[in-house]
Amino acid sequence: MKVTYEEYLQLIANTANNEKEGCPVTKTLDIIQGKWVEHILFFLCRNGTSRFGEIHKAHPQISKTMLSSVLKHLEATGLLVRRQYNEIPPHTEYELTDKGKDLMPVFYAMYQWGNKYLIKE
Repeated sequence: MKVTYEEYLQLIANTANNEKEGCPVTKTLDIIQGKWVEHILFFLCRNGTSRFGEIHKAHPQISKTMLSSVLKHLEATGLLVRRQYNEIPPHTEYELTDKGKDLMPVFYAMYQWGNKYLIKE
């Protein structure tokens, strides 16, 4: 359902606290929250199709177990697709789905907000 910004403001003004569970913003935050989820999503938005090792190399602070868990979560939510290649040597690639790529404007809005309020000149 597409709504204008003004319609959105009216919707949230009329939403009771117990209706927040059905709110698209709450549902979106539930999916993208987590210590590493947004980092991995942003990395894939920026870099496109990537191998496990490339993602881990860009985020050495994350354990391989945690990275695997985050990638499984993103695959389960439909934000990325995992492709396994059974060649020599075998490898796996991860790519955002259209649903995942549609988060780029969200990251852009966050960039604008952060630039306005968090970055000191």
